[in-house]
Amino acid sequence: MLSVKQIESGYGESIILRDVSIEVKPGQVVCIMGRNGVGKTTLTKTIMGALKSKTGSISYNNQDITKLPPYERSRLGIGYVPQGREIFAQLTVQENLLLGLEANRTVKNGVPQSSIEKFPVLSSMYNRKGGDLSGGQQQQLAFARALASKPKLLLLDEPTEGIQPSIVQDIQDVIRGIKAQGETAILLVEQSIDFVKSVADYYYIIEKGAIVAEGTIETFDDAVVRQHLVV
Repeated sequence: MLSVKQIESGYGESIILRDVSIEVKPGQVVCIMGRNGVGKTTLTKTIMGALKSKTGSISYNNQDITKLPPYERSRLGIGYVPQGREIFAQLTVQENLLLGLEANRTVKNGVPQSSIEKFPVLSSMYNRKGGDLSGGQQQQLAFARALASKPKLLLLDEPTEGIQPSIVQDIQDVIRGIKAQGETAILLVEQSIDFVKSVADYYYIIEKGAIVAEGTIETFDDAVVRQHLVV
């Protein structure tokens, strides 16, 4: 589904990622882990097209998307929930959700009920402005907005960061539900080891902009954590 090969990417003249290669198979949940500042968000932005890769290639469903702009990647079926949510504070919840449909114009008759059902609290907040929601509710809105376009690949950049435990549990349940359906693959950037073990099939760990460890979730043990993740 997604194949990233030998990507080099960064900001201006500053190179953050060096020779990074990852794979995400259909229906899989793949997690990107690493300490702060190692390049995890840079990777998701590069996959989405918000940052241009300097070398390497990105393919999605056997199509080279390396040079495509973000909106074309979205229309191919890639959804994105960025770090910090980036909802539109002055728009209502409903308007934010409707913007998610721009990525898939084959979706008609409004926001798909399936994306709202995953976060029931939003249906009672349709007319509230996004900026009036709590941090956790904004995260749910950003997630539901990405799901509105019915993506086949979903990029989630630290969806549990700064969120109260009850909503973390809700997000965990949603990811498990998506995984069980087997129709949408997920690339997840996450810091919580317990969260990763509960949802992921495969993991990659980044250090100083390079992949230093990878494997199935069964191999993600205490030795790996101590070597690469403990500060």
